Amino acid sequence: MSTFSKRLKEARKAAGISQEQLGIEAGIEPASASARMNQYEKDKHVPNPEMVRQIAAVLRLPASYFYSEDDEEARLLVAFYRMSGKERARVMGAVVGEE
Repeated sequence: MSTFSKRLKEARKAAGISQEQLGIEAGIEPASASARMNQYEKDKHVPNPEMVRQIAAVLRLPASYFYSEDDEEARLLVAFYRMSGKERARVMGAVVGEE
């Protein structure tokens, strides 16, 4: 199982939505939404970068989350993505020594 398929399945389940619902909300035709999401989760097909961005938007995640091989880094990506602009600026200030 690839990092992408593992993270996709985990994120979808954490969001509490079905494969079909995720696919439809990401812009896949309703008739094939469930099957396509299943293929992505089973690592039989890999979505193109635009589809990854659409899936990420539905799940409120950064697209980079799906490719991070390190679990701690993936959690940090999600936390940073979900911060307000002010919170991000504060974190960035601390990282580059501006605080």
